[in-house]
Amino acid sequence: MTRTTDTAASRPDSERPDTSRPDPSRPPTPTRGTWRRMRLWGVAHAVDDLYQGLVPATVPYFVLDRHYGYVAASGLTLAATLGSSVPQPFIGLAVDRMRLGWLAGAGVGLAGIALGLSGVVPSYAAVWCLIMLSGLGIAMFHPAAGKSAREDAGDSAAAMSVFAAGGSVGFFLAPVLATPALIAWGVGATALFIPPAVLTAYVLLRHRRRQAPSASAAAAGGVDRWGPFAALTGVEVVRSVAFFGVNTFIELYWIRHLHASRGLAGVALTGFLAGGVGGTLLGGRIADRIGMVRTVQLGGALALPMLAGLLLTPGRVTPLLFAVLTGVCLNLPFAVLVKLGQDYLPTRPGTAAGVTLGLGVSVGGLLSPLLGLVADAHGPRGALTALLVVPPLALALGLLLPEPSRTP
Repeated sequence: MTRTTDTAASRPDSERPDTSRPDPSRPPTPTRGTWRRMRLWGVAHAVDDLYQGLVPATVPYFVLDRHYGYVAASGLTLAATLGSSVPQPFIGLAVDRMRLGWLAGAGVGLAGIALGLSGVVPSYAAVWCLIMLSGLGIAMFHPAAGKSAREDAGDSAAAMSVFAAGGSVGFFLAPVLATPALIAWGVGATALFIPPAVLTAYVLLRHRRRQAPSASAAAAGGVDRWGPFAALTGVEVVRSVAFFGVNTFIELYWIRHLHASRGLAGVALTGFLAGGVGGTLLGGRIADRIGMVRTVQLGGALALPMLAGLLLTPGRVTPLLFAVLTGVCLNLPFAVLVKLGQDYLPTRPGTAAGVTLGLGVSVGGLLSPLLGLVADAHGPRGALTALLVVPPLALALGLLLPEPSRTP
């Protein structure tokens, strides 16, 4: 007796599964052109946020070379924060209502030129104004670039993560590139960082002229969901509090609590920041597989044991692994939050980008002085211990987020 096997090839055409249609539960695979455009946006984001990271890297050299007091030095940090954080939501509103895609190129140009000139001008007032203008350039870049990057990325979180990771790379490279130059030539070395901004501005403006009007922008529609967006903004704020807190105190923890060398403390900070870059890219890949909301929740759930491992693991070298993993887990939701915010505000992608990339991150930095008070009383380990309350709070806020429906 012959036994036949029921395979897809032996079935009638009407009974075969239709594999020609994409699975609506997963985003479409980005094309080569999409990846090329996202690499451009990622590099531009890295150059832009390089100037954001250069401010804390150069402030100590203003103190050493110009003999600024601590109040004056903190005033420079305040100028950068005021310039970059406060205007971003309003610039986002303008980007959503008018065709202002050129702001991305103009913003990175202003950020770099103003920061580069700040180390050359003699008076404190001029330095303060230039650093605030540099922050304004960063505020101009994020909403316009975030909106354009989302249009190029489509519905792929992995593609959007390339853009988001660029900012982490720029922040990471700032002290690496600036410190040797500042040691060799003093604070006037800031002028060396003008050319990357000018070149990037030229490329972005030329890319904008060649780019056809976006069909996705024209077809943008849907209902803005402000409740979920508010919860998402809360997740971004508490995530950035943890990120800035670890970034500020991790070296001091290695030096003063673990009694390690400054070199090993620098390795800990480098590992944490490098883990953040990797986590941003990894989060986009995970989100395309399990969903964006689950990825945000996963980051909150994993950050707590990683940060606890950093504080509880004995020795000076073994905790370095947890420094990297803490950076990975804290940044796992970063690109996802940017994209998810634009999904919640489909008619206002520039506003969403301005809040998630700018205001939400900056508020975390503004709250860092509160951790400084804890560190004054209980040392850097006490400040890092206080951050253990942040991941559960991020997870709780993440549980309030609905998964946006995908359009087949």
